[in-house]
Amino acid sequence: MEEVRAGVDALDAELVELLARRFAYMRAAARLKPERGHVRDEARKAEVIANAREQAEALGVPADLVAELWERLVEGSIAYEYKEWDRLIR
Repeated sequence: MEEVRAGVDALDAELVELLARRFAYMRAAARLKPERGHVRDEARKAEVIANAREQAEALGVPADLVAELWERLVEGSIAYEYKEWDRLIR
């Protein structure tokens, strides 16, 4: 069990690093969007969540859970991008 927990802990650290990279892209997007209203894109949000669900299904992991996680991730990313847009642009 100790080995399994160590593996989970290592993977969690990698996931946080990947999230940091994702949020760096959100900062870049905030710099590139000319208007604050361009931050929220419902079509793109649906596409990102659908892609995650599809990948989860292909990998045999709980697709509903992955979709729920991605819903939260995308909403958090949008909130972060709004904050960055306001900080960088205005």
